[in-house]
Amino acid sequence: MGYPRWFSVPVLAMCVFAQGAREREKPDAYPAHADAGKAAIGAEFTVRSFAGMERTYVAPDHLVVEVAVYPRQPLLVAASQFSLRMNGKKERILAQAPQFVAASLKYSDWTRRPTTTIGVGVGDTGVILGPPRPEPRFPGDNRDQRAPAPPRAPSPAPAGGYEKQEEMSAADLAVHVALPEGETKFPVAGYLYFPFKGKPGSIRRLELIYEGPGGSATLKLR
Repeated sequence: MGYPRWFSVPVLAMCVFAQGAREREKPDAYPAHADAGKAAIGAEFTVRSFAGMERTYVAPDHLVVEVAVYPRQPLLVAASQFSLRMNGKKERILAQAPQFVAASLKYSDWTRRPTTTIGVGVGDTGVILGPPRPEPRFPGDNRDQRAPAPPRAPSPAPAGGYEKQEEMSAADLAVHVALPEGETKFPVAGYLYFPFKGKPGSIRRLELIYEGPGGSATLKLR
């Protein structure tokens, strides 16, 4: 069963989706790929990292898989159609809604766990390690008692007169680049998040299992 001709032709409509990541040209462009019947699946295990907006972030409490679905007909795509099987165990780890990942990142100061930010763009980028500034839980919340920074002169306008795009937080980006859900006839891609607080090094074998309207498939990630 061959793929539709548009699999190898860049189509703008494929990329202009409310959320998600840019899918690769073909399923076999991913390290793991399989044919489920009515759809092809491509995937890459990124351990705990997800990327977008020229930034890469780490989700300390989750395993992360970049996945793409290439339907041969209109299909409903949902994160709940995916699960992980680890080290051949019968029990599977179900994908978790990205809002849970966002919450764990936004309020990670409760667990005193540092957050790592890796800049992959140009300009003022780099690696930042340390706890994020606490977010207010309600109006008037004063968890952060540090003195305000002294006023600074406005930054000069960037060359060309273009405003620098406001950086998206790790929590917002986790939701933004998650696998889009809904019915589609076009390829879609995004990240799946699986709750896991153990050590990734303990994972000897890892499989991504797809069971949905497109059929079923098992992809060996490790």
